[in-house]
Amino acid sequence: MSAVTVPPPSAPRLPGILLALSVAAVAFGLGRLMPLIGGAVCGIVLGILVRHFAPPEERFQPGIRFASKQVLQWSIIALGFGLSLTQVAHTGMESLSVTLATVAAAGLAAWILGRVLRVHDKLKLLIGVGTAICGGSAIAAVVPIIKPDEHDTAFAISTIFLFNLVAVLLFPALGHWMGLSDLGFGLWAGTAINDTSSVVAAGYSYSHAAGDFATIVKLTRATLIIPISLGIALIVAWREKRSGATDFSLAKIFPWFILWFLVASGIRTAGLVPEVALPVIHFVAECLIIVALTAIGLSADLRRMASTGPRPILLGLGVWAAVALTSLLVQHLIGRW
Repeated sequence: MSAVTVPPPSAPRLPGILLALSVAAVAFGLGRLMPLIGGAVCGIVLGILVRHFAPPEERFQPGIRFASKQVLQWSIIALGFGLSLTQVAHTGMESLSVTLATVAAAGLAAWILGRVLRVHDKLKLLIGVGTAICGGSAIAAVVPIIKPDEHDTAFAISTIFLFNLVAVLLFPALGHWMGLSDLGFGLWAGTAINDTSSVVAAGYSYSHAAGDFATIVKLTRATLIIPISLGIALIVAWREKRSGATDFSLAKIFPWFILWFLVASGIRTAGLVPEVALPVIHFVAECLIIVALTAIGLSADLRRMASTGPRPILLGLGVWAAVALTSLLVQHLIGRW
């Protein structure tokens, strides 16, 4: 077996960054043509296909790694500028019980089903967090902390996307069949669908009021990225210390970008971000996450993903079903149906 050549830290990043940008530009265009799928999913799929059929040479790897890690963190910080904590606090009180119940259901279902299906811990955590909070964005926030293989990240995001698409097509019909009110459906969509674009698509296809409420509930749910990421970081730190790792450092694994996400949200809450700038910030955040996920796709091994089999998809289905049913159950119990 030949030794793997590891480029020095000073290896130029530009070739890999340009490759990720080029593939991401195509993904961005496809995402505009297929809004239900979105540029982020197109990016990760195109990246996987490029890696499979035309593997990038070693000189591209430093830039690809940079895009898949640093750019990923920048995208999370950029999302913070579009999040008003005042609005979140107001709506969060109305949806808090349902949101917390669905997050707990996702965590419990991921743990139990993951053990039954023998899905390894990191992939199990990615699927659970992605389903519980906000899909790709939550997965992106956790990746720098637990450092999974790129193919695990790609598999988790692809699995989450699959059930997002099913929800967009299925939820409005089910909502009408169950006779949910506009606010009831908005709360269901906002707590049980992961990606923001999918929440918006499902909510507004039900009614304008449902779409408005679902979007705000979804933004409220997104703030849970902060405590959950910090909690995961502390658990990782505790395990590292317990294992007696000699190079252990809390500062190295602490998700500092989450604190910058909170600072960005604080700036938005203080009214220091003009309303006219919000579409631009949203566009920048979208572009950054497409580039980052494209780079993750360029690092993912399709053969390794295929060898994993259907178990992660079954895990995603079980966790998603647990979240959707828990949301409806809690709404029924508190009289919000």
